[in-house]
Amino acid sequence: MHNVTANGATIPALGFGTFRMPGGDTLRMVLHALKLGFRHIDTAQIYGNEAEVGQGIASSGVPRGDVFLTTKVWVDNYARSAFLTSVDESLKKLKTDYVDLLLLHWPNDAVPLAEQIASLNEVKKAGKVRHIGVSNFNTALMAEAVRLSEAPPVTNQIEIHPYIDQSVVIDAARKSGLSVTGYYGMADGKVFSDVLLKDIASRHGKSVAQVVLRWLVQQDGVIALSKTVGEERAAENLAIFDFALSAEEMAAISALARPDGRIVSPPGLAPEWDKAA
Repeated sequence: MHNVTANGATIPALGFGTFRMPGGDTLRMVLHALKLGFRHIDTAQIYGNEAEVGQGIASSGVPRGDVFLTTKVWVDNYARSAFLTSVDESLKKLKTDYVDLLLLHWPNDAVPLAEQIASLNEVKKAGKVRHIGVSNFNTALMAEAVRLSEAPPVTNQIEIHPYIDQSVVIDAARKSGLSVTGYYGMADGKVFSDVLLKDIASRHGKSVAQVVLRWLVQQDGVIALSKTVGEERAAENLAIFDFALSAEEMAAISALARPDGRIVSPPGLAPEWDKAA
């Protein structure tokens, strides 16, 4: 596996995500993922499974320092006092005294962004967080976060899959030294019936999921989150570093993007999204 470096952080390019994963599955799969060789685990306060993620890491036998652990502060906790309390609660559930990366989960203008960023910096200075970042931010919000922050943010976690053009956000992130972490790579399962992706997969002797994950991590500065509750699929998802897609294949997959490709845009949370170039 290769790493992505961004504003002082070294992040494994392929992470194991736990969104919408029940506690029992989370514990089982985090243990299994770490046994397979995953070293980047992603969770969030709102997922309700931080305790199982923490138990999985603690029980795995893998040294804590070898695991890159990300969690996210939920929007209801953005006021400073709630923010600081919520981070302490997350650390307790995660059975660790620090997380490698702490993100603001969605934009929320009910609390000034300056206050949110100040709280991120406060917990970083306290040693509870190694790196900070944002999630689901558009380019304007990302630029404002960079401007307001003493410590440089290291990633913006956003929806990325073959049917959405996120080049505007990715390019802006690169210019500020940020990585981009892609979630929903399988486009809610839509990729598995795609003729082009099936053809490329057949050509390489790989699965469609492996081709999509490879497409993600082969882009400069892009980190991919994979998620599954199946042991065999987890092993398959990890096996993407023994082949490469050609420039033509990369371009063909990117060309699948369409104007209505966005899947995740919850009312009351989503910002005004950037238009594709």
